Amino acid sequence: MSPLSGKVQTVLGLVEPNKLGRTLTHEHLTMTFNCSYHPPPPSHEALSREPIMMKNLFWIQKNPYSHKENLQLNQETEAIKEELLYFKAKGGGALVENTTTGISRDVQTLKRLAEETGIHIISGAGFYVDATHSSETRAMSVEQLTDVLVNEILHGADGTSIKCGVIGEIGCSWPLTDSERKVLQATAHAQAQLGCPVIIHPGRNAAAPVQIIRVLQEAGADISKTVMSHIDRTIHDKKELLEFAQLGCYLEYDLFGTELLHYQFNPDIDMPDDNKRIRRELRRRNKFENGEDDEFGISKCCYPVGPLDECEAQSRDLDRDISLDTVGVYVIAGSVGMNEVTQRRE
Repeated sequence: MSPLSGKVQTVLGLVEPNKLGRTLTHEHLTMTFNCSYHPPPPSHEALSREPIMMKNLFWIQKNPYSHKENLQLNQETEAIKEELLYFKAKGGGALVENTTTGISRDVQTLKRLAEETGIHIISGAGFYVDATHSSETRAMSVEQLTDVLVNEILHGADGTSIKCGVIGEIGCSWPLTDSERKVLQATAHAQAQLGCPVIIHPGRNAAAPVQIIRVLQEAGADISKTVMSHIDRTIHDKKELLEFAQLGCYLEYDLFGTELLHYQFNPDIDMPDDNKRIRRELRRRNKFENGEDDEFGISKCCYPVGPLDECEAQSRDLDRDISLDTVGVYVIAGSVGMNEVTQRRE
């Protein structure tokens, strides 16, 4: 039996699952997101280059992917440390850091944050979307990509001895590219060797999650250990969602705190607010109590885009209501009632 079996591998080493505490399953503590820069209209170009200030905060909230500084979350380490300590003070114990190759994964910073805060941090192995793949990555075979993933978990990532604990988030576009398909196949092969969880970032199309699961299945992945992230911005039709759930992966609603009237990546998407997310969670819970599977996760994908919770302004204490504690407070509040939440927090 593998020494990793039944354990959780954090950036500081192996941990028993029952030692994790409340865990956020999809976060980004340090990263760059230049690959998602959305050029603003020429008349707003100057705004995209300004530092983050109160006077332009409204514009950044409405155009989070068009502000260049807002796409950098590798400059605020001390502020992120404060957020982690705040999360810990509110009962948080662990989080999965989903930054992978292509968006500036920094396992050394993650290790330091874990040491200084006492939060268990699990780093993700793998590659982000095609737009971030290097020519070297594109040229690799499935077997070579598999070796990279296995090495990042068994030996260490980015030239260090700091080991990843999950595969992902593995980035996928819509439509899926040839390079992304190879990475998915390698993900399945690596998972078959290691037995570790897999986390997927699907393309922004309702058909993307099904396509991805099929590729993984054909390559031998264990779908019961696979998480499909960002469901809240991907599948909106109830029937389609229930049909997808039958494939057996975890469904992750991980954009809590993101409440946008206009979603820059896809203006046709009606992004649900947190109230809708909670109501959907409650409807699923009712189904689960009637015997259906309860394979879903929640988080808030804290990366540097979106309305404050996901931009650097969050790290500057401009809005504590959407910090790392958002999920714990508001999802529990919607599920069991505010009185019980108050008792738990006390």
